[in-house]
Amino acid sequence: MNMSFWTGTVGAENFTKRLAITSNNLANINTTGYKAKSAPFRELINYNLNDSREAITELQAGAGAVVHQTNMNFRLSGLNTTNQPSDYALMDDNAFFMLQDPGDNSISYTRNGHFHSGLMADGEFYLMTEAGKYVLDQKGQRLKADVLDLDKIAGKEETSTETTTENTEETEEKPTVGVYTFPHPSRLLSKGDNEFIVQEGDTQNTASLIRNPTIVQGAIESSSTDLAKEMTKVIESQRAFSYALRMVSTSDEIEGTINTLR
Repeated sequence: MNMSFWTGTVGAENFTKRLAITSNNLANINTTGYKAKSAPFRELINYNLNDSREAITELQAGAGAVVHQTNMNFRLSGLNTTNQPSDYALMDDNAFFMLQDPGDNSISYTRNGHFHSGLMADGEFYLMTEAGKYVLDQKGQRLKADVLDLDKIAGKEETSTETTTENTEETEEKPTVGVYTFPHPSRLLSKGDNEFIVQEGDTQNTASLIRNPTIVQGAIESSSTDLAKEMTKVIESQRAFSYALRMVSTSDEIEGTINTLR
C-alpha cells in the first residue's frame, strides 16, 4: 500500500515538470530561433532491472516513472522575413553562432540571428546580440559591424582569376561570421536567453567551424514551438496529474478503511 502512495506522488511530481516544460515552450512561441523542448519519461522498474547487481539504489519495481531528460531538436524551423541587413538565419541543421560575453568573456552559442551594430568603448562598431554580446568570427574574434555583406559573412566572396596569390590570401583572411556545429548538439546545456553552452568536462562535444554555412540575410528563424502539439501536451499532463493524485487519495481511503476495521 505504501508503494501506491509513492507511485502516485512520483507521477504527480514529474507530470508537473512536464507541464512546466510545455508552458516554457508556449511562452517562447514568438522567440527568434527558439527550439521547443520535450520531456520523455522512463519507467523506474526498467532502470532498476538494467542496473548492476552491486549498485545501491532506492528504485524498486513498480515505482512509477520519471522525466528521463529534456530533449531539444536543433533542426531548421520556419523563417520570418525582416529585410533588416543585420538579421541572419541559419539554414543548416545543428548550426550555431558563437557569442562572447563582454563581462567575463564566456562563450555561448545561439541560433538567434537577430543582431545589431553596437558602438563600444574602443570607438569601433561590432556586430552584437540584443543582450549586448559580441558575435565572433571564424577565428573566435569579435566581428566588426562593417562586415555586413552576406557574401563576406558566408565566406563566399568570389575573386577574379587574374588576382595574385597575395590578394587571394588576403581575401581568405577577411573576417566572416563564425558558424559552428557540434558532434552531440543534444548534450548542450541551456543557459537562458536562448543560448547554450558546452557541459563542463565534455571534451567529446567540442565546437567545429562550418566552412561554407548557408545563411539568409534579412530573415530570422522562427520558433519551432507547435501550438497544437503543445496544447495537447498540456491536456495530457493535466489529466495524468489528476489521475496520479487520485491514486494517492484512493490509497488514503483504503488505509482509512483498514484502520477502522482494526
